[in-house]
Amino acid sequence: MKFFGSFAALLGLVIAGWLIWRDDPVAILHLLESGGAGLLLAALVHSIPMLPNAWDWRLLIRDAERPSFGTMLKLVWIRESINGLLPVARIGGEIVSFRLLGRVGVRPATAVASLVVDMQLTLISQVVFALVAIGYVLGQTSSDAVRLAGKFAWGLAGLMPVLLLFVLVQHARPFERAARTLNKVTSGKVYTLVGKSTRIDQSIRLIWRQTGIVVRYLFIWQTLQCLGLALEIWVALRVLGSNASFATAFVLEALIQLVSSVAFVVPGNIGVQEGGFVLIGGMLGIDAPTCLALAGARRVRDLLFFVPGLVFWQAAERSFGARRSMAAKQGNANAK
Repeated sequence: MKFFGSFAALLGLVIAGWLIWRDDPVAILHLLESGGAGLLLAALVHSIPMLPNAWDWRLLIRDAERPSFGTMLKLVWIRESINGLLPVARIGGEIVSFRLLGRVGVRPATAVASLVVDMQLTLISQVVFALVAIGYVLGQTSSDAVRLAGKFAWGLAGLMPVLLLFVLVQHARPFERAARTLNKVTSGKVYTLVGKSTRIDQSIRLIWRQTGIVVRYLFIWQTLQCLGLALEIWVALRVLGSNASFATAFVLEALIQLVSSVAFVVPGNIGVQEGGFVLIGGMLGIDAPTCLALAGARRVRDLLFFVPGLVFWQAAERSFGARRSMAAKQGNANAK
């Protein structure tokens, strides 16, 4: 898997380089230079969608174990940084988040359930926003845009059965069944794993039964998050000299998010992001150099947010839950 990730990154780098070389690298560089400090402003806007992201993920954790909003915001930062920059197929951030949630007192079953349902609901919302974006494109007059939007629509149609299966599979107790199978293969050597897996399945079902939380997650917090990401795109387009509307920025963000999720095995979405901006931006009448400069602005965001996020992750591995552990030890000492 590591070799495949490295190969995908190299291939993506070649594609990105080819796109830049094909579409006038000098013009792209001039656009980025003209953006100047405005690109830093666009990057800082990324802090806005991180807020609803932390809040909606926090709501998926039961009240008795729910960490503070500040803690969840730090976890969002770490998770995005790992998934955005490291060759971990977009799951390394979840693995680290699981470990750090345990450090702050969240039980393993609760932590896994919150991460699984968060991924499920995020994918559902991405499909919904992509459908809205395609509807907008289909309403445009360009026949080329309509044809490309139609291809996206067919792609989404093919994804829907997989998405439905992804949501409904929880009722089949997947973690418990997998643990029981593994237990049989190992002649009962992982018996305790069965009980833990059962608790994970139960925790996932409990979250989905909280209809109010699920609905608010999808239609309020995920919407605010998508709008915040669209604002980041819109600001970047403006500082690059484009007069694109906020609706155009929303369409770009909704479709590029879905493309990035499908191509999750490519580290940092190298090549995928550049190609996606050129393809989707072309549907919306944005020229290729501006699209590639916009992709470059996203890389500025990655450097500004995600590199420090990786540094903070290393610090968090030592400090997360330290105060709680000290308090627990002191409580045990007092009890004795």
